[in-house]
Amino acid sequence: MRVLIVGCLGSRLEQAANIVISRGSQVDHVGTVSQAIDRACSEGNHHLVICEVECGIRSLVNGLASQRVHIPVLACGPASAALATGAISDGADDYLPLPPDTDLVASFLQDVAYESHKLISIDPGMSQLLCLVQKVAVSDASVLVCGESGTGKEILSRYIHKKSKRFKGPFVAFNCAALPETLIESELFGHEKGAFSGAATRRIGRFEAANGGTLLLDEISEMDVRMQAKLLRAIQEREIDRLGGNASIPLDVRIIATSNRDLKSEIKNGRFREDLYFRLNVVSLTVPPLRSRRLDIVPLAQHFSKKYCELNGLPSRIISDKANEILTNGIWKGNIRELENAVHRAVLLSRGDVINVEDFNAAGVSSSVNSERSIINTNPWVGNSVDDVEQALILDTLTYTDGNRTHAASILGISIRALRNKLRNYADKGANVPRPSLGLVTQQ
Repeated sequence: MRVLIVGCLGSRLEQAANIVISRGSQVDHVGTVSQAIDRACSEGNHHLVICEVECGIRSLVNGLASQRVHIPVLACGPASAALATGAISDGADDYLPLPPDTDLVASFLQDVAYESHKLISIDPGMSQLLCLVQKVAVSDASVLVCGESGTGKEILSRYIHKKSKRFKGPFVAFNCAALPETLIESELFGHEKGAFSGAATRRIGRFEAANGGTLLLDEISEMDVRMQAKLLRAIQEREIDRLGGNASIPLDVRIIATSNRDLKSEIKNGRFREDLYFRLNVVSLTVPPLRSRRLDIVPLAQHFSKKYCELNGLPSRIISDKANEILTNGIWKGNIRELENAVHRAVLLSRGDVINVEDFNAAGVSSSVNSERSIINTNPWVGNSVDDVEQALILDTLTYTDGNRTHAASILGISIRALRNKLRNYADKGANVPRPSLGLVTQQ
């Protein structure tokens, strides 16, 4: 991960930079917002911007948006609820009090990455898939990774990159469903200064940022058909044209695409180009759902337990045999992502050295297990609408995190942008949305 730090590298901001570096991320530093915008446009591969509030959060957010650069912005400054609220109102995704708390910084980085790139599996079916991956990885062939949402398609894609001869090059991921159609072209191909109103500087796109490495096109089936034609040309010709540019730029990029849809059905219904499908589908891999690889459930749960104990500064906790049995027999419609969120919540709710069935019950796992193995017989939310239950869960989680949007989004398993949109809707309807508060943040 690459992080851009904006501000004066005094002792407190420098502490934050050192924590980011200690977590394995690369750090770049600039002093002003205008320099930050120029740097983000010229390099195109930053994953997070950490900016002091004194530099001007609104100017940074608006400046990045005007250049069609989409990077999460983490504001930082003195421990002040008023400053935190103001920064988030100005467009920051969250607020980091200074001096920085190590675990809180780790939580922000975790939310941005939403990844633990370690591929964990003992299931025989997955072992066969990984054997095939080993053979595929060494080539430069395009790979199409299919599977349900939450099965770990991106992690498998990163695994392919790490096992390839391009492992020293960049791995750049682009979520095709995250941006509106009008912004995707600039995000992928970049743009020249003056390419559109407000384009004040040249912008390097994801293709150029991935040069010499791998570009992951996540959920490719969400891309508009018209944009698919431009993508096809870039893959076929191995070159791109920046928006507003006059010269083609040659590239050396390996393409990995993922999809949770049946692309053949999408082609039949006119929503996906057949020629692009054949170009991407040189090698096809299908990641099985978690319910088809039950031997992996306990090792994954143990991994997530250790991970979130460390992340939240808690002593290590094991999962009881009975709880493991419940997890193993779960339905897990959300696959590994749902399991990870369930274990994360159980870690936070447990109070001893062992995570018991009751902790998973309180974490809401009962809705995911077979009825004959249900932890409880009734659910207090029965009789309420799904929207009401979701709103209550989100607001309660935000209260639990003391208003920390990033931490709440991580626990809930949704993006910070999705959380902010929901909170805005709740506030418009008159709901009492907790403001960012620094009362539970441990200062060092």
